[in-house]
Amino acid sequence: MLGAIIGDIVGSRYEFANIHTTDFELFTPYNNFTDDTICTIAVADALLLKESFKDSLLYWCRKYPSPMGAYGARFAQWVHSADPQPYHSFGNGSAMRVAPCGWLGSLDEVLEAAQKSAACTHDHPEGIKGAQCVAHAIALALGGSSKEEIRQIATQTYGYDLSNSCEALRASYSFDETCQGTVPQAFICFLESHDFESALRLAVSIGGDSDTLAAITGGIAEAYYGIPADIEAQALTYLPKEFREVVREFQHEVGRK
Repeated sequence: MLGAIIGDIVGSRYEFANIHTTDFELFTPYNNFTDDTICTIAVADALLLKESFKDSLLYWCRKYPSPMGAYGARFAQWVHSADPQPYHSFGNGSAMRVAPCGWLGSLDEVLEAAQKSAACTHDHPEGIKGAQCVAHAIALALGGSSKEEIRQIATQTYGYDLSNSCEALRASYSFDETCQGTVPQAFICFLESHDFESALRLAVSIGGDSDTLAAITGGIAEAYYGIPADIEAQALTYLPKEFREVVREFQHEVGRK
């Protein structure tokens, strides 16, 4: 799940200032974690503590109320509501926070956790589908599946069109906060990559919701390639101590057991 957090940090400074090149510095003083990281930490912590995703999201998002780039308007209303209820969203928030679910044991566990992690807010079928597809891909990558097998799951099981290319997306893609307009693009970036770093660079290079695209791509790429030690070390310097503790505990208890 750290791959999703790293993608968020790398893409953070380009969310509202898109670039269309893979030639950029991964880490600068202008990068930071955003709501994508906070929500990913919340999902991981819920799995570790065996508590509800709703309660964990509310705890962490209320503790960090003003992240870089802010929360989406409807999600922010949910966070601060006296009685938070799902709001039938199909936004990409369900897919950007789901990475920890992909590291669970069986595929049934992965898909159930992904569904529950989405449904407390994003209970629209497209919101749940986006989360489950990403978690499914992570589980397949961890299990040694090929890129072609991962592509087939995304296209045949979930119905996403992956016929585009990163080069074409750079010329035509625009900001899209839906699962339908983010998840396929993240898969394309992963499929065209050759290592973890190139996956993040491709994700940022197509523009759009850069931090979320890179978070989704990074979550899959970590499971497939692993994370270079220098990139992991640099990324961790951006995180508060309690975030780092959740990451390390998750790696120990779930990701590396």
